[in-house]
Amino acid sequence: MTEANVMKFFQRWNDALATGNPDAVTALYADDAILLPTVSNQVRHNHEEIRDYFVNFLARKPEGTIEEANIRFLADGLAINSGVYTFTFGDESQVTARFTYLYRKIDGEWKIVEHHSSAMPEAANESQQDSVAA
Repeated sequence: MTEANVMKFFQRWNDALATGNPDAVTALYADDAILLPTVSNQVRHNHEEIRDYFVNFLARKPEGTIEEANIRFLADGLAINSGVYTFTFGDESQVTARFTYLYRKIDGEWKIVEHHSSAMPEAANESQQDSVAA
């Protein structure tokens, strides 16, 4: 396993987003994966809940770009990538978020077992200040 391989995991996930198919995205997650999503307050605990999130998220036509990646290998069969990415949506709006993906090799295939994504608080605060000022 190399850092380049782990970056390909993100690209595989981003490519699945581009299909607009929530099943294609959900298939990249382990059966018992946990998703703490970017634009929802609900923690997702299984494929059904993860798929539900992506039905709505994919409707916005997201495309992710990693701004910073920090890759580490924790043990045999585990890799983690944490950093910052920006999503651009079909309406040209954007959200920049911090992310962490934990990947585990399960039955010979790399799956996402933990995915945390949270919008940058500074950007959220600036938006709130702009709306208060307006």
